[in-house]
Amino acid sequence: MKSSFEDRAERELRVLVFGGTTEGRELAQWLGERGQCTVFISSLTEYGGSLVQGIPNAVTLTGRMLPDRMRQIMAEHGFACVIDATHPYATDVSANISAAAYDCRTPVYRIVREGEPEGPWVSVGDAHAAARYVAQAEGNALLTTGSKDLAVYADVIDDFRERLYVRILPVSASIAITESLGIPASHVIAMQGPFSTELNSALIRERNIKVLVTKASGIAGGFWEKVNAARECGTELVVIQRPIEEEGLSLEQAKYLLAHEFGL
Repeated sequence: MKSSFEDRAERELRVLVFGGTTEGRELAQWLGERGQCTVFISSLTEYGGSLVQGIPNAVTLTGRMLPDRMRQIMAEHGFACVIDATHPYATDVSANISAAAYDCRTPVYRIVREGEPEGPWVSVGDAHAAARYVAQAEGNALLTTGSKDLAVYADVIDDFRERLYVRILPVSASIAITESLGIPASHVIAMQGPFSTELNSALIRERNIKVLVTKASGIAGGFWEKVNAARECGTELVVIQRPIEEEGLSLEQAKYLLAHEFGL
């Protein structure tokens, strides 16, 4: 009688990774290099897909994937498991992944970052609270939280075009949002992170930043480099807390589980 592992070994092993994060790319690279499975990597943008080019034994899926599409992909390819390595703040996406995997009877593992950091900064619950804080503060502010919530700041801060500098991904969709809000090109920093303390400090000094807004994105998201730069430059730091306290696996725990569960 064959073991469950022998049964799996006779089929092509496929793993679906929902990425867009440093952890997602690292895990996909690790899986591809094992040479024992095909790793499908789902990325929201073409730019995100370009960051995983060159990973061996990989298939890249780009574009927003709604729940029905998730279920279709999972049903078509018969994945051994699904890895949710999306951003800690992408709670809706994680919920959709979990629901689709449940419907397709596919194991899903969530990669989580280290716990919510604590420190001498201003903690706020969401972008609206961050915007209200920046509105009553003085001087220039640097937003390092992406383009998604820029309209929130534009609604709350009267002189946002003069005071706000925004650091976003160098993709057309993000740049288009800044253009639609009338943010001057000289106030837009389109770069791929994470960034070193030195680069953060240089940007803070060059733009005369008095308030820096960030998410609690952890080590992989370059959070502590921003903390150190703000401290070094005497800049006030505003940290948007994570939406929920998550349970899941660290990157190393995920590798261990996959290696032992699927013989990788």
